[in-house]
Amino acid sequence: MNDILPGETPYWQYLEAVVRKTFHAYGYEEIRFPLMEQTALFARSIGEQTDIVEKEMYTFADRNGDSLTLRPEGTAGCVRAALENGLLRGPGQRLWYMGPMFRHERPQRGRYRQFHQAGVEAYGLAGPDIDAEIILMANRLWAALGLNGLELQVNSLGSPEARANYRRVLVAYLREHMDQLDEDSRRRLDTNPLRILDSKNPEMRALIDNAPVILEHLDEDSRAHFDGLQRLLGAAGVPFTVNPHLVRGLDYYGKTVFEWVTGRLGAQGTVCAGGRYDGLVAQLGGTPTPAVGLAMGFERLIALLVAEGRKVDHQPWVYIIAVGERAETEGLVLAERLRDRFGAMSIRLNCGGGSFKSQFKRADKSGAELALVIGEEEAVRREVAVKYLRQERPQATVAMDEIGDHLSTLVTSQG
Repeated sequence: MNDILPGETPYWQYLEAVVRKTFHAYGYEEIRFPLMEQTALFARSIGEQTDIVEKEMYTFADRNGDSLTLRPEGTAGCVRAALENGLLRGPGQRLWYMGPMFRHERPQRGRYRQFHQAGVEAYGLAGPDIDAEIILMANRLWAALGLNGLELQVNSLGSPEARANYRRVLVAYLREHMDQLDEDSRRRLDTNPLRILDSKNPEMRALIDNAPVILEHLDEDSRAHFDGLQRLLGAAGVPFTVNPHLVRGLDYYGKTVFEWVTGRLGAQGTVCAGGRYDGLVAQLGGTPTPAVGLAMGFERLIALLVAEGRKVDHQPWVYIIAVGERAETEGLVLAERLRDRFGAMSIRLNCGGGSFKSQFKRADKSGAELALVIGEEEAVRREVAVKYLRQERPQATVAMDEIGDHLSTLVTSQG
């Protein structure tokens, strides 16, 4: 788990703002649910034999002896909240959320034990059009962020019956090549064999490439759904690759699954993933309800923003320097007046006193574009000296009552 320091938080604020704006543009409504849930919720939804439940969850007993778990993902909690609060009674419910998740796994680049995700979930819509909409929404988000080089991979896991038939075929194939399976894959063979297809072990690449393909075992409905999704993505001009070995690490997925991947973050190249989970609502006690969603990792997206050289401005626009008791009073009042007028601009007032020299050093270190300077003489004359800290321009003297108009002119001239 890691601290997010002041030099990093502007990236987080920028990403969160773009995410909110994009989700809102598609008509999704925000939901907020607890960081902790009953452990049984995740065991029932994610799957007791998945790596998350077996090895990665932060689980503990509270004072009443109840087993609680810090949420390792958002879908299960979102479904639970929607069920308990009657949100699934009407068709077409669209929800989004963001916040921290927790998994006790080996930290690596872009992955921490407390990590942050944004997710969307859509309920009551069975066709491939809602799958396509969610994918298009993420694609629009990448464009808004200016992120390039993300590859969309799609697959279908079919219906539960088709998946069960495929599982038998896959297990038979893998048992014929037991000598090529690593220890982790042998452990998964009887519990979650589809996850073997997601192995990152390069020594197993040829074995996996030659494995039976689930797309050849789809039922008619799943095939039609997957064909429809591909047609819609093509019509929208979104490039994608069909990856027949793409599976998700959570048991509740069926039919559509997808990932956006990049080669710029090492082995952990997935930045966004999701798919359909039509059986989960009923599995958790609700009426059978089609559902689809996605989740994206903030740490990985921010790593990509930094890697692409994106600069997110977090410096103050104006730094107010004031020396002397009367000047400090005038500076405090002026700062409030400017904040009233330029609410979106950052105004930093020097506090703690100091000479002109020391305050100018602070102003320069802050990264501010302008310094507004008030000494005792300026305070008496009710004037402000305007000094440009980042440009070769002469210093100007402006009446204190006119400084707002002067700054407005600068904003206009700079676009």
